[in-house]
Amino acid sequence: MFEIKKVQSFNKTIRMPEDLIAKLDKLANKNDISFNQLVVQCCEYALENLGDNRKTKK
Repeated sequence: MFEIKKVQSFNKTIRMPEDLIAKLDKLANKNDISFNQLVVQCCEYALENLGDNRKTKK
């Protein structure tokens, strides 16, 4: 059955090197997604793929 889910999100200011922002912007535009969506996906992927000794607790 289809379920509508509302994901709660919060604003957080972060600082990144200018060249990293440019690369992420280019990649987001190339894949027709927002910069924010790309950053969230990158962070989730990084957290899920940390080495066993560095896994975060849920």
